[in-house]
Amino acid sequence: MEKILLLAATEPDGSLGKPAFEALAAAKTFADGIPGSTLTVGLIGASAQNGADALASCGAVKFLAVTGDAFKDGVYANDTAAAEALVKASGATLVLAPATSRINRFISGAAARLGGCVDTHATEVAVKDASPVVTRWYYRQRMTASVKRPARPWFITVDPGSLAPWSGAAGKAAIEAVTAPTPSKSKVTGVKSPSSGAQTIKPEAALLFVAGAGWCKKQADGATHVPEAEKAILSFLEKAQASLGGSKSLVDQSGDGTATLTFMTHLNQVGQTGATPRHPKGLSTCCHGEEPHVVGWRFVNERRAINLNPSCGWAQGKADVLYVADAFALVSKVNELL
Repeated sequence: MEKILLLAATEPDGSLGKPAFEALAAAKTFADGIPGSTLTVGLIGASAQNGADALASCGAVKFLAVTGDAFKDGVYANDTAAAEALVKASGATLVLAPATSRINRFISGAAARLGGCVDTHATEVAVKDASPVVTRWYYRQRMTASVKRPARPWFITVDPGSLAPWSGAAGKAAIEAVTAPTPSKSKVTGVKSPSSGAQTIKPEAALLFVAGAGWCKKQADGATHVPEAEKAILSFLEKAQASLGGSKSLVDQSGDGTATLTFMTHLNQVGQTGATPRHPKGLSTCCHGEEPHVVGWRFVNERRAINLNPSCGWAQGKADVLYVADAFALVSKVNELL
């Protein structure tokens, strides 16, 4: 028998983002598959009613929440105390949470306070012989393993985009308030966005557009055309509503004093030392497609690439479709069609 807790942080209006519903799907897998198990929902935020109402039909035996202005923004000390209070109030042995930036900041601290253990980057959960099993990635998501643990409480964070989100009818949930201390004296005074200008990172976008260093190199006429490259890429991102990624060689150019894309930052980096996005489709442009790049594409379902070299890394079985063409000309033509 396990007591399962879905732990999530609400948005400013009290609602929940998609990752929370994906984590709930994992929690339901355990609750439905382990005999005698119960499911509890625990929320942290300024308010929680909207989020609880959205999960009203999930089968939870109760809804717990730590709310107040002190929990509106992600402050480590306050969130850790809130998570500790929710786990104690629910008596949870298994804690499932979405791997959002806010949850990732405090989940290890909460596990340490409660004498438990934590596994991150979970992409699949299952029940085998009435015991929970978690599939997760190691070594920058280059190796996968299935894990069982006797230690409790066991905290598990689910990578967004790994599981189909739970869906069910909304209703009216009765929330039990849980009190938690607010030891932090820190206050969030505002949000400073990265210097990438327009919003280029869109986790929910259907398409990931990755730019490589070739965009900033000399073209067929012997000159660089960085301004034209910027215009073509930004136009494509706007018209296709795509998210932007960059190769390590491209984002590193900004520190080398050479001409580079002004809106490209290390936050856009995809690959072995960058992000591992989960968009349904991906289009790589001016990238070689070697192993460091492909690692970042591991979870992209349909992979296409544009490269003038028909023997580039993408052509060696790493891309579903390789367009042997000039990226400048091809992307400009696509922009016209769009």
